[in-house]
Amino acid sequence: MQFSDIHVESARMQQAIEEYLGIEGSLIFDFISDAGKVRLNLITVNKRHAQSFLFHSEVGTDKIDALQKMLAYVQTYREKENSYTIQWTAKESRDLQTSYFRARNVYEALDKLYYGRDINAITVFSVVMNPVA
Repeated sequence: MQFSDIHVESARMQQAIEEYLGIEGSLIFDFISDAGKVRLNLITVNKRHAQSFLFHSEVGTDKIDALQKMLAYVQTYREKENSYTIQWTAKESRDLQTSYFRARNVYEALDKLYYGRDINAITVFSVVMNPVA
């Protein structure tokens, strides 16, 4: 029987997710324990405009299970979800920003944009579902 260090396994899986997405150093793995389950919110940080957005959430029986589900998601999400382009400005800025999201529908794309912030902190100018390539 091989002993596996949960912290080493967690770090390995997080690195695999970062490498697969190609955005090392721009991801936050936010783990929340609730009612015997672990929710993993994967958050992206855009270095250009210093804003964070929800990439995806998964719920697992523990941290490793949630990470395994997230890794499986990132390996297949491009085939399963629509691509959206959202143009927006932050309340404290006048610069028009463009962000891209994968989501099942427009509501989920907007939820990812607004994740963790006051709805009045961002003004959305357009949401477009991108054509399938």
